[in-house]
Amino acid sequence: MRRGARLGALLLWLAAWLVAAPARGGGPLPVVTTSTDLKALVEAVGGARVRVSSLAPALHDPHSVEVKPGQLAELRDAALLVRIGLDHETWLAGPLRVVGEPRLLPGGAADLDCSRGISLLQAETPLVRSERGVHVHGFGNPHYWLDPENARPMTLAIQGALARLSPGDAALFEANRARFLQGLDTALPRWRQALAPYRGTRVVVAHESWPYFAARFDLQVVAALEPTPGVPPSAAYLAALTGRMKEAHVRLIITEPSTSSSLVAQVAARSGAQPVILIPSVGGDPEARDYLALFDVDVKRLAAALAAAPVAR
Repeated sequence: MRRGARLGALLLWLAAWLVAAPARGGGPLPVVTTSTDLKALVEAVGGARVRVSSLAPALHDPHSVEVKPGQLAELRDAALLVRIGLDHETWLAGPLRVVGEPRLLPGGAADLDCSRGISLLQAETPLVRSERGVHVHGFGNPHYWLDPENARPMTLAIQGALARLSPGDAALFEANRARFLQGLDTALPRWRQALAPYRGTRVVVAHESWPYFAARFDLQVVAALEPTPGVPPSAAYLAALTGRMKEAHVRLIITEPSTSSSLVAQVAARSGAQPVILIPSVGGDPEARDYLALFDVDVKRLAAALAAAPVAR
């Protein structure tokens, strides 16, 4: 019996070693991210030395994600968990409890919070609760990946985390990041030029996803269709909003694929504003296949909409 017990323990140890082997250099590093945007950035830096999966799909309710059993297994075996941080992933606490890996918990050895080092917007917003009982945007707006300049600190953090896991590939990760930043530096002037004629344009957004994007490209966000993230607007709020839009000569509503089309149609009809659907995450549109392509899609759509419905300054 003792020999059988020792054999069983040895087999368990061997299985654990095989699971951990990729993180020790035997194969691609298994990385799990909480968004497709982070997945795209990890792949840009890690290249062939990483195998990345995202817990959240490209398009989803921003306050709720259903993690499937197969994803729980990937999370448990991950060498690194990369997340947006702040209060963006309130849904992550449950899967982490099920997995039971202390190294994946916030501040753990395998945890990477990409919000560190970001200059946050709306950080003075009081901590509030939605009707669903979850904290929303209480530590600053978490949609910071929608400012392409924030890809610089994000990819730097990713590069450092990957290099710690695989020191022998540190030079490769640095070169991959440099190549990505070269593409970013080439694209930024093109995006700025496309939106330059519309600097100062006043817009309304469906969800508070766009303050970083708006700040980068000199747009003014007047208000959001949601008075609080995740909370549907009341009739009184919509009446006040449409009146404010008319006074401010807002002619554009930035919506997302998950936005209620009936709500947008109602506000558009009352205010005279034109809606445009922008994509908040990589993969949310077939053309938004990677991080830089995401901005190509959104800038192109926004410029076309603004040209068709110029906003009064």
